[in-house]
Amino acid sequence: MLLTETRAAPRDMLKIIAIAVAVLAPFLIYAATARSIVAIWNSSETFAHGYVILPISLWLIWKRRATLMQMSPQPYWPALLSLAVCGFGWLLAEMGDVQVVRQYAFAAMLPLTVVVVCGLRISWAIAFPLAYVLLAVPFGEVFIDPLINVTADFTVWALQMTGIPVLRDGTNFSIPTGNWSVVEACSGVRYLIASFTLGCLYAYLTYRSRKRQLLFVLISILVPIVANGLRAYMIVMIGHLSGMELATGVDHIIYGWLFFGLVMFIMFWLGSRWREDISAADEADAETVRRDGASAASSMQVAAAAAAVLACLAFWPLYAGFTLRASESAAAPSLSGLQPAWAAGQPFTAWTPRLNKAAASLNQVRAQDGQQVGLMVRYYRNQPQGAGLISSTNQLVGDVETDPWRRTGSSARIEDINGRQLQIRETRLRGPDGALVAWQWYWIDGGFTANDYLGKLLQAKERLLMRGDDGAGILVYARYEENPDAARAALRSFIAAQLPSLEATLNANRAH
Repeated sequence: MLLTETRAAPRDMLKIIAIAVAVLAPFLIYAATARSIVAIWNSSETFAHGYVILPISLWLIWKRRATLMQMSPQPYWPALLSLAVCGFGWLLAEMGDVQVVRQYAFAAMLPLTVVVVCGLRISWAIAFPLAYVLLAVPFGEVFIDPLINVTADFTVWALQMTGIPVLRDGTNFSIPTGNWSVVEACSGVRYLIASFTLGCLYAYLTYRSRKRQLLFVLISILVPIVANGLRAYMIVMIGHLSGMELATGVDHIIYGWLFFGLVMFIMFWLGSRWREDISAADEADAETVRRDGASAASSMQVAAAAAAVLACLAFWPLYAGFTLRASESAAAPSLSGLQPAWAAGQPFTAWTPRLNKAAASLNQVRAQDGQQVGLMVRYYRNQPQGAGLISSTNQLVGDVETDPWRRTGSSARIEDINGRQLQIRETRLRGPDGALVAWQWYWIDGGFTANDYLGKLLQAKERLLMRGDDGAGILVYARYEENPDAARAALRSFIAAQLPSLEATLNANRAH
């Protein structure tokens, strides 16, 4: 008996080493992606909670150690296909420079690696801790604009219900005692992310039934949205009733977090009234069911699964590096061949968008029949990550505290230009020297689109086919007084005249 136990120890150690190597492999092979996640944790308070996600997951797994010690790894080879799909998703995101998809693909590799090497039974026993890792990915900024609009709608409605007259312009509004603006910090996205993250953990620890868990998670999403609207209304009312002496500076942020803390306390307190404790007997029964019919895999089988995971993980970054090097072009593009359709005009606004540096740039003001239109073209080649054509760093207005310009509205439009349908994205702006209508769209893979997601897919396709990553951003803008339709008519007329030469110039650069 002693001899059997002595011989078994090295085999168990080989399994442990194989599993440890496989689980740590994504952090080493995709170190750049992991660093990009940590960089966002460092730079944004919204996602600072990411630091505690992995420790919480490890703690939850440690709590299950008694159950896990009764199980033996049984590699589940079909999950290797899912891991390969995840790797291909990372590759597409690398080609299209979609950081959040890269990060989610990396995070998903961690639980999938456990499934491949340890098997379904062990993975199911720690399914929540494995899935909870996905919340470490800094995601949620896409909800900022919708939440800003929801908060503005709720605040204006609540003020009107209170009997206070409101004059609204987009997300800016005025009441008799002062002017207010719903900006990014007022969107409530921080409250929403924090509530959802805590709500998922609380539901897992507090309830047994899936129905109650899902219901509480849903409540943790809805409550902060409603609470943020109430918070915004409360801040405006405090400012209004105090003659704009209170809640107009940093103190309104403090009031907001205090209110949010109170709301979360009430939500968790109410949730505890329906708590479902897991009894020791239930745990023992569940453990017995999990062990039933189990057969241990050999050390070589576990090691082979770990080796397959390493090969699958390593393939995609190697292919990405080869493809990017093969598609790089050293030639510098030029926009000098563009033939102006209208006469040269004089600058009519001091507004300047925040756009990433391009390989070639063009800024012009054109005039005809009393109409003036601004034209900006940015041609990108060999685009760096996070600073290319389609990037969150490309902004029409800067920080709300330093930039005097504000967005008052935006929408997608389809314009009929020279008999063809041109998709554009319209943004209405207001600043010190008036109001503007700006139309934006992209030129990628020889065609036009205004859709960021489609643009990223086209960029990924071009890189995968080793045809480079050329792309251009086109921005035209015009001024208006009261009715933006006048500016739209000017833009429409200018694009109809300028588009053929613009398209020919862009295609000529792509050919080289």
